[in-house]
Amino acid sequence: MGEGPHTRPQWGPQPLANGTTRFALWAPDQPTLSLRTPSGDLPMQAVDGGWFTIDTAAVAPGEGYGFVLPDGFCVPDPAARAQMGNVHGLSTLVDHGAYQWQTNWQGRPWHETVIMELHIGTFTPGGTYRAAIDKLDHLVAAGVTAIELLPLAQFGGNRGWGYDGVLLYAPHNAYGSTDDLKALIDAAHARGLVVFLDVVYNHFGPDGNYLGKYASRFFDADRHTPWGAAIAFDEPAVRDFFIANPLYWLSEFRFDGLRFDAIDHIRDPSERHILVEMASAIRNRFDRPVHLHTEDERNVIFLHPYENGAPTLFTGEWNDDYHNVIHPIATGESEGYYGDFVDNRWGKLARALTEGFIFQGEPSKIHDNTPRGVPSAGQPLTAFVIFNQNHDQVGNRAFGDRLISLTTREMLAALTAVHLLAPQIPLLWMGEEWGETNPFCFFTDFDGDLAAAVRKGRRNEFAKFDAFVDPDTREDIPDPNDMATFAMSRIDWTKPQTPEGAQWLALYSGLLKARANHVVPRLKNIAPYAGRIIEAEHGVVRVAWTMGDGATMTMLFNASDSAVPLPAGQLIAAVEAGALTNAPTGAPLSTVVTLS
Repeated sequence: MGEGPHTRPQWGPQPLANGTTRFALWAPDQPTLSLRTPSGDLPMQAVDGGWFTIDTAAVAPGEGYGFVLPDGFCVPDPAARAQMGNVHGLSTLVDHGAYQWQTNWQGRPWHETVIMELHIGTFTPGGTYRAAIDKLDHLVAAGVTAIELLPLAQFGGNRGWGYDGVLLYAPHNAYGSTDDLKALIDAAHARGLVVFLDVVYNHFGPDGNYLGKYASRFFDADRHTPWGAAIAFDEPAVRDFFIANPLYWLSEFRFDGLRFDAIDHIRDPSERHILVEMASAIRNRFDRPVHLHTEDERNVIFLHPYENGAPTLFTGEWNDDYHNVIHPIATGESEGYYGDFVDNRWGKLARALTEGFIFQGEPSKIHDNTPRGVPSAGQPLTAFVIFNQNHDQVGNRAFGDRLISLTTREMLAALTAVHLLAPQIPLLWMGEEWGETNPFCFFTDFDGDLAAAVRKGRRNEFAKFDAFVDPDTREDIPDPNDMATFAMSRIDWTKPQTPEGAQWLALYSGLLKARANHVVPRLKNIAPYAGRIIEAEHGVVRVAWTMGDGATMTMLFNASDSAVPLPAGQLIAAVEAGALTNAPTGAPLSTVVTLS
């Protein structure tokens, strides 16, 4: 068999005629390989390039299989579509044609997007795909138009954020079956909700990754990430594995788009970067709306070229700069990366609102005063996803504190109006819309030495912060492996029925209604360089945007100690004294948005 891109075996089981399936594994370090089936082990055929294949009907849908190395050790399929149990056991042969889709879904345009980021395991008391279906009507009523699921690829144990996945094609069975996940997506589409999946292509988790036992060339030992040896994306078989993965999620599960985690740690020496090739393959495959957004700490935009107002590769990027400036404004905190955003914070907030990134090549104190970022004003503002908090910004705190626990109601309400009415794409963190105060902690489900190492590593991450210089104080940080750490991270669905929860929900739903009625229709065709700064000092930020229909939208955010003049024009929405108002005065801790 040759080594061309169309002749190499495909990763994962491939259905053939008459109930036969082709099983394949790239195992260049092994001389022989067998397939474990319910009726016994079957020898596989070695083909060119280190691949082994077998066509057989010995495994039926729903039954388990694995690959047996010459020493007798059985490994799961790294491209398994499901697992029988945990990541160390047999993989499950899945019949993806069994699910009957109910919704004829055509997708939604990107500019309508309001994202609710959620973690399946803590989103509901049941923590399953099916349980999440019952909560979708609440999200729609609140004004959310999209849900973004934290990574689902199966990881070690049953509790975790999902960023330590090792079986990148297998939705974690702790949350339900593959059909259960499809039912969630189907139900979301029936309600007009877009569904995104967070995918992790920068590393594999520490528990259950057996690739090194039979395919050491999958990794480049000379290059490293914070989580171990880097992935060798320039190896053809490895490249095939990753290019096929997003296509699989988008086609088999009908996801509407993907969020690519920490792409600054995806290093590829190839002439054509793996991410460019992924996005190109996706754009060539689908004629429905597919939205791809990235997380990239470098503030670069090389993956986001637009032609005639439409993305040709990736659609947008998470803008951490926006969060990193509003957080010290809200809380007064200045440690860690917030140190870059305290000076001239009003000007920096205004720049984030009008140009996207704050750091566009300026030296960063937390990066040894080296330049960070590139000019971003030429991007449409809808290419930026902004948030007041997300899973990282909450969960990476020692005790998982949400922003509501760190600032005043009046400040948070005013900043919420800024967030939800700006032209950028807003993202919320589950429970935020009713003022959830339960923490979201870092949690895992490891055993033995790995559990001890994760516990120690987690606590030592905070040694550089003043509150945790004393090692004894770090012992108070929740143990990631303790079941109680996971349990306390669930959101509380009784809170929206409390007076306080109802008030927060009214604020969020009111602002999102104003966004849907007045902002979203004007985001279509919004041009680059649409924003301009009017005022940004002494606690007052006043900015304006030329919208897609030519109208001017003006925003006033007043965090000063005095009332300030209101912007001219028709009132879109205003928040004052922690609540929506139809009669704004420009008082302290208020936000007013007008249209003219």
